[in-house]
Amino acid sequence: MTTKFASLFSGCGGLDLGFIQAGFKCIAAFDIDKNAVETYKKNIANHVHQLDIGKDIDEVVSKVKGADVLVAGPPCQGFSTAGKNDPKDLRNSLLLKTAEIAIKSQPRVVLIENVKGLLSPQFRGYLNTLIKQLSDNGYSVTFRVVKATEFGIPQNRSRVIILAARNAQPIDLNFPKYRLKTLKEILSGLESTSSNKFRPLAVDSIEARIAQHIQPGQKLSNVRGGEAAVHTWDIPEVFGYVSEHEKAVLESIMLVRRQKRRRPTGDADPVLPQDISQAVGFPADRVLENLITNGYVRKVDDCYDLTNTFNGKFRRLKWDGLAPTVDTRFGQPRYFLHPTEHRGFSVREAARIQGFPDSFHFDVSDSVAYRLVGNAVPPPMAKAIALLIKKSRF
Repeated sequence: MTTKFASLFSGCGGLDLGFIQAGFKCIAAFDIDKNAVETYKKNIANHVHQLDIGKDIDEVVSKVKGADVLVAGPPCQGFSTAGKNDPKDLRNSLLLKTAEIAIKSQPRVVLIENVKGLLSPQFRGYLNTLIKQLSDNGYSVTFRVVKATEFGIPQNRSRVIILAARNAQPIDLNFPKYRLKTLKEILSGLESTSSNKFRPLAVDSIEARIAQHIQPGQKLSNVRGGEAAVHTWDIPEVFGYVSEHEKAVLESIMLVRRQKRRRPTGDADPVLPQDISQAVGFPADRVLENLITNGYVRKVDDCYDLTNTFNGKFRRLKWDGLAPTVDTRFGQPRYFLHPTEHRGFSVREAARIQGFPDSFHFDVSDSVAYRLVGNAVPPPMAKAIALLIKKSRF
């Protein structure tokens, strides 16, 4: 007998695809986003409905009753450490709407996926309320942080998995070991794939000139030293020539701004001129004025700081390394560079890193496609969770 599931906040269908691959049958799926729903329909089935789950709970409950498993990936932007991290984000309450729908529809198992920011002190109240609501209605709840690498996906992606079992012992969240694939394995063969469309950087563009200085495993960063960091002053043809004395002052600011940090939080603080002179070994006042004129340094009250204090743009990935979390910026070369080519990643490459098959198409604009891919649960992760649920309860 086929095990049935229903899906809330289904997006383009990454979580659902994994469950279907594991042998489950989806009876209904819901999302508010038109592009996500249309992409879902084209790739999976027509059982997806476009509606606002928070406002149409009764309609949702009527359609999900009879599902053995309820899966949900509520919007996580409010909880995300990569986003606004806003406790007042109205989307945060959708996590508890999932519990309400589960309690009314009574599936045997509830699966909720979210960002690990949900475990932070400012958001832990949402998680505690969710657990209490489910526990008070007969569910045994367990949760833990899982990493994409646990499922063979070469991506630095961590998520919270919450599993609730009705009238049963908690489900043990221990997965079998999966072989970790390399980025090169994942992306091999795409040259012959017609859907792999990308745009190399224009040869004479500023981005291309920066990219030429970034090797695999390196990034453009003024606030870190070491071999992995390329500084703006190392690229004079873009950011302007610096003398040896000026370079010494810049590198001293880079170090001292962290060593003499005054705030209890934050990465670093602006630096007093005497501390810079002491670190560099000569009076730095005149050099500092030149660096302000040339745009490398800015004055902050009586202190000085680097003008560009970002920690990592133009990150060039390594074939044998991990991709960062695939998100809406993944196609932008100013954030992420292909291991060997001067360009960002195509939608198809992002989809492969997430674990979508090449047969899964995104017939939307690139910006929408990156958002759909980045918001999705990687199908291989979803499949592994589905198999665990099936083995434990069905």
